This record gives sequence, C-alpha cells and structure tokens, in this order.
Amino acid sequence: MYTPLRIDPTRALADINTFQRKLAAGMAHLRNMREPDYANTPRELVYSEDKLKVWHFTGTSPTAKTPLLIVYALVNTVWMTDLQADRSMVRNLLEQGEDVYLIDWGYPDGADRWLTLDDYINGYLDRCVDVVRQRHDLDVINLLGICQGGAFSLCYAALHGDKVKNLITMVTPVDFQTPDNMLSHWCRNLDVDLFVDTMGNIPAALMNYVYLTLKPVRLNQQKYIGMVDILDDPVELENFLRMERWIFDSPDQAGEAFRQFIKDFYQGNKLIKGTLEIGGQRVDLANVTQPVLNIFAEQDHLVPPDASRALGEHVGSSDYTQLAFKGGHIGIYVSGRAQREVPPAIHQWLRARQ
Repeated sequence: MYTPLRIDPTRALADINTFQRKLAAGMAHLRNMREPDYANTPRELVYSEDKLKVWHFTGTSPTAKTPLLIVYALVNTVWMTDLQADRSMVRNLLEQGEDVYLIDWGYPDGADRWLTLDDYINGYLDRCVDVVRQRHDLDVINLLGICQGGAFSLCYAALHGDKVKNLITMVTPVDFQTPDNMLSHWCRNLDVDLFVDTMGNIPAALMNYVYLTLKPVRLNQQKYIGMVDILDDPVELENFLRMERWIFDSPDQAGEAFRQFIKDFYQGNKLIKGTLEIGGQRVDLANVTQPVLNIFAEQDHLVPPDASRALGEHVGSSDYTQLAFKGGHIGIYVSGRAQREVPPAIHQWLRARQ
C-alpha cells in the first residue's frame, strides 16, 4: 500500500527532543541577551543639518588621495554598511586604504513632510559634498551611491559633475520598468497622490510590510522556522537579531519626496528617458562623464540585474565598468563572500583612477 507520508518514529522522537533542547537553550540566551548593536566602526561627526548627519570613519591612516562619500537610500537606516565587525563594508573599505564618509539621513517627521527630491539632491547632498571637499581642500571627491542613493548620486553627477571625480553605484535601479521588477509593477499601479495626500509621511512599518510581501513565505515564515536551528548558538542568534533590528528600525519617508520618486522614477521611468527634472533642471545621464563603476547583485529581487545593467547604455562616460556579484540585495553588503570580494574590487577600481 502506498503511503505519501512516511514517518520514522525513532527519528521523529529525536527531532522533537532536539527541538525542545534548542528551544530551552534559546529561551535562556534570549533572557540574558542585550539588544544587539551595530555601527561600531569608530567615527566622528563632521556635519549636521536638520535630521541629517555626515560621519567620517576614523581609526586608520588612509592611503587613498580622494575621499569617498557613501550616499545610502532613504529607506532603512544607513547602518547596513556597518552592521558588525565581520560584516562591515565600511570597515573593509577602510582596511583597503579608503577615506570613508557616510551620509546618515536620519528619521523624518512631520516637519519634513514637504521635502522634495530637489531638497535632497541639490540641497542636502550638495552641501554634504561641499563639506567633504572643503575638509580635504579638493575640487572633486568620489561618490558611492547605494540603491536609491545610487539614483540620487547619478542625478547629482549629471547636475554637478564638476564636483565628482569617480562614481560608484551599487544595486542601483536605472531602468525602473524591467519585466521582472515586481516592486515596479506594484508601484506603477499605485495612486500615489491619494496615498501621500492621505498618509502624509509614509510610515516605515508600511514600507517594511511591502518589502516583506515581495517574498512572503521566505521572509515571513521560513526564516523564523530556520531560526530554531540557531537558538542554541548565542553568536548566531545575536547576528540574527541584529539583522532583525536593522530591518525594523526604519525611518518614515518624507511624503512629497516619496510622491516624486514613485511618479518620476517608477511610473514615468524618466531617468533613462531623459525627461527627469530635479529643481527645474533636466537630468541627462549623458552628462555623467566621470568614470563609473556599476555593481549589482545577481539574485537581487528588489533591483533586478537588468534594472542596473541599463546604466551602461545611457551614461556618457567613456570609462564604464560593470561588475556582478553573487548574492541578493542585502547580501552584497554583509555576506562573507561579498566582504571578501566587493570592497577590494571598489578599492582597486578607485586606485587605478586616483
């Protein structure tokens, strides 16, 4: 007789005992565990304005001649770049000899409801670039834009190319309407005017829910079931909780900037069409003539590879390099393989263009 489900009683009992042991150990670890911290690389505050801060990472003697300013996305906090000592892109860039700065956008509140993309790109970002330039008495600096921050950096380089020496984009969407971009399909069917007019600033919890439902089984069920396997390992358990803290420690989105980004980038795909305007100025990617390094993740479900690859067809640079790494949207910063491969690749590319 065929039975689709076969259970070995001895093995099942052993699995139950293992589960009970891990659960008991996990409860003991959780009772004694403090909240996992991140952002532990030594740093100094060099500029602040409204909610924004610019951090300069210290503790090493950089060999790079030109400082590197990291421009992160407005979504989530910037500390994915410095999650923990052995998973820190910032720390690894420092060890390579780079002089690293980071823009921390902070947590918008009601006072920031009407901030526009012009405010972020031609305002905040431009002043941050000027601060770093003045600190080093340089006309130009290097920019590293991550995800939405990469789109901001492309706009900035197109509008303020006289201040950018080299441009690096990581997991950055350029073509916002590739067929495999599920997030884009959702955004294109959103009544963003009604959404922003109703919500004002967009709550971080709502944004997180949207991202989690892109992979509902994997991100809402499987990872927590898998957590059972590490409950008896305090180090791995702390790493898991640190990532959870980062995921849910997210800022709200300034309403007007969110409206513009959805309309112009996702719904209009204006960045590659050459019809995007920021502060009344047309953003033409052909004006990005600096050397460009475009890095993307091959298994990225938020920014599919084709969304990033499109950059090479539109920038005006004669020195364009494209690198693909195995991993997902977050893994490209924190996986062991990424830590071994991505920062050295960035440093080697920059060193060749000092």
